[in-house]
Amino acid sequence: MGSTLGLYLHIPFCRSKCDYCDFYSLAGQDDRMDDYQRALLRHIAETGPRAKKQVVNSVYIGGGTPSYYGEKRLLELLSAVRKRFTLSKDVEITLEANPDSVDLKQLRRLRRAGVNRLSMGMQSACDCELVSVHRPHTYAQTEAAVKAARAARIKNLNLDLIYGLPGQTEESWRASVEAALALSPEHLSCYGLTVEEGTPLAQRVERGERLPDDDEQAARYLWTVARLAQAGYEQYEVSNFSKTGYQSRHNLKYWMGRPYIGIGAAAHSDFGGCRYSFVRDVEQYIRGVQGDEQILDEMNEIPQRERGSEYLMLRLRTTHGIEEWEYRREYYMNFDPIAAKLAEYEQKGWTARRGRRWHFTPEGFLLSNRLIGELLELQEVETLANTLEKIRGGQLPQAERNAEPARRK
Repeated sequence: MGSTLGLYLHIPFCRSKCDYCDFYSLAGQDDRMDDYQRALLRHIAETGPRAKKQVVNSVYIGGGTPSYYGEKRLLELLSAVRKRFTLSKDVEITLEANPDSVDLKQLRRLRRAGVNRLSMGMQSACDCELVSVHRPHTYAQTEAAVKAARAARIKNLNLDLIYGLPGQTEESWRASVEAALALSPEHLSCYGLTVEEGTPLAQRVERGERLPDDDEQAARYLWTVARLAQAGYEQYEVSNFSKTGYQSRHNLKYWMGRPYIGIGAAAHSDFGGCRYSFVRDVEQYIRGVQGDEQILDEMNEIPQRERGSEYLMLRLRTTHGIEEWEYRREYYMNFDPIAAKLAEYEQKGWTARRGRRWHFTPEGFLLSNRLIGELLELQEVETLANTLEKIRGGQLPQAERNAEPARRK
């Protein structure tokens, strides 16, 4: 068998739409679930044979709210995946869920079908904060859902939390973290609220509603990193923390540049040297799978140069970080300018070295967009210098030499 593969299934249906959400999700369209299910099953059947040389060691059912999709449909999907793909014996199967849409009976059946990781959108332990962004559950429902998950013998639980919610204070955020810790999850994802264009939250901000500012969010983030470390949760990515052995295998594929296939409307893939995505439209997706319309939204072959940029962008989201000879070996690029810049960052407390590996500190993660941008600029300068040197030495094919002036514009 070949390399391992991740599989993602997108379920876009929700009970209601949260004010901050810009993911492709739909509320009030339950009547389209059956047709969408038929399209998903057909798409799975068509895609499986293309990945016959890969072993799938992570399956992630995301959304939307997959737990709202219905137990019967989820069981059908899992059965189809097992039939059409080769799964590893220890495959990680994650289901995203909201606390209001799970119960013990449902979770028991899903666990027997292979779901062994539950990722639950707790977001806050303060009901007024949940109401402020139109979350469809209460904290009491989170407690009940966690209890049901444990009774169903699901031993790998993630809880999502958001800092920076409307009306949130330093004290209420800390209370939410402590409440989450009291539920003893194996994994915690703590995200800073971002105001995405076109969302109801963005409209509220435009009308003058105040949210916690960047400094307040930064203070909450740094406190959280320290508190979770004290509680035994290792930070392994900007927003993700786990007990030993419970890192998200599937999400690590994204950050480490490993192959994955996405199925469903708006799903993305990185497979066979290409990155591609499907249309963000359930109706078009359904028609397309039936053969009546195009479902491919974008498709691009990723050259090695771009993979080198992704190495910096994605690996530096993790505490595993980057390493000189890994970079040189995989992308044939000079690491010296990047090492010099990382050393500058180290003096400011933004990076740290562990052996030969460089990674951001929590303070560095707060500035990571800017810092990675600076590293990418250095990489581009180095790439251009190498290309010009090859041109002078006559080492580039004529087609590439002709393309160089256009690249420099």
